[in-house]
Amino acid sequence: MTDTRVVTGGCLCGSVRYEYDGEVGHAAYCHCSDCRRVSGGPFTISVRMDKEHFRLVKGEVKSFVSLSDAGTQIARCFCPECGSPIYGYRPESGDRFFVKAGTLDDPSLVQPSDQFWTKSAVSWGRIPPNLPAFETGRP
Repeated sequence: MTDTRVVTGGCLCGSVRYEYDGEVGHAAYCHCSDCRRVSGGPFTISVRMDKEHFRLVKGEVKSFVSLSDAGTQIARCFCPECGSPIYGYRPESGDRFFVKAGTLDDPSLVQPSDQFWTKSAVSWGRIPPNLPAFETGRP
């Protein structure tokens, strides 16, 4: 997906809010073990954004730097109040942020185009089409 518009988003508790006014890059699924642990789910979905067009408009993030499954450093930035992951980047080439798709105010902007680290994908990370589904909470 390539799009240019003002994009907004933030964390669960509202302490961190951001705006982005550049070209919205592609979105992708990542199945690596780090992304599973960060998201608490079977994968994460991130959207590429250029650092120069991204700005925090409320609050500050805390970061944690670790080595990725690929052996590169990744800084993962999150809300220090509620713990919501907001974005990640590579410190050695920090011109791009990988914003967590779940933090966007308009989730319709996200159309993942590919997936990475599928060798680490968990078998239970796929939702069987015949599984009962409810539009809201369980009845």
